[in-house]
Amino acid sequence: MAMLLGKKIGMTQVYDKEGRVSPVSVIQAGPCTITQIKTKETDGYTAIQIGYDDVKASRQKKPQVGHCKKASTCPKYFVREVRLEDDTKMEFQVGQALDVDVFADTNYVDVIGTSKGKGFAGTMKRHNFGGFPDSHGTERKHRAPGSIASWGSDRGHGGNLKKGKKMSGHMGAERVTTKNHKLISVDKDKNIIVVKGAIAGAAGSYVVVRTAKTKK
Repeated sequence: MAMLLGKKIGMTQVYDKEGRVSPVSVIQAGPCTITQIKTKETDGYTAIQIGYDDVKASRQKKPQVGHCKKASTCPKYFVREVRLEDDTKMEFQVGQALDVDVFADTNYVDVIGTSKGKGFAGTMKRHNFGGFPDSHGTERKHRAPGSIASWGSDRGHGGNLKKGKKMSGHMGAERVTTKNHKLISVDKDKNIIVVKGAIAGAAGSYVVVRTAKTKK
């Protein structure tokens, strides 16, 4: 499974050969540097660790600086692991750069990002509730969450609210995976890929792009 780290640039639209317009997301994907190779003999599983976006050594802790120094590269801001099958023939090397060529034979991708933070939100906005009927006889509380009834306490397990009750609270800033984006185009010179549809996060936020798991 191919995977790259990158940054969301923003959204635009493109036209196909039939003149139909499609909304697309533009992603700066890579180049990513392999900072570590893990094997079943040394770590218990097989994986490669990749890093994206250079950062000053003065802004990182010394263990992180030394870790990247072994790969002959500068410290990276965004680091993730790519798990591989245990019987995979290791074709990677520490310090190797990965670019958009890894998606040469890919038609669909999954994109993992962090959704925009909305701060503290009310129950209706946070959980997309419809509210009370806006008709005669309803009190002026159309956007109220309603009674929490038996969810008011978790009897037998303490006096707290039952876990999972939909109420007001912090909204957004969560890991979101959007699946099966069609890969529209790949620009190797600028390390840019264009995928159909919207992806999670604000412009400039970090994302993980991988080969789609479910789309065949």
